[in-house]
Amino acid sequence: MIMDMPSQIIRYENGELTEEEENEFFQELVNSGMAWKLQGHYGRRAVDMLMNGEIAPRYTDEMNAVSLGVSSSWS
Repeated sequence: MIMDMPSQIIRYENGELTEEEENEFFQELVNSGMAWKLQGHYGRRAVDMLMNGEIAPRYTDEMNAVSLGVSSSWS
């Protein structure tokens, strides 16, 4: 992990991450499964980033969601 998760979440929510740091942060969220456990924004953003090729899928379920074209506009 690049930094402790609470600090990264605070930096992300304050808009303090560079694009590279944001990619690393979301890759860690996907790798750890936290992207799907935090508030909905994180999962939707992770799906957007996966579909755009900004980060890589970690688990089969995520690859299935991306390959099925799951919309990031879920509620």
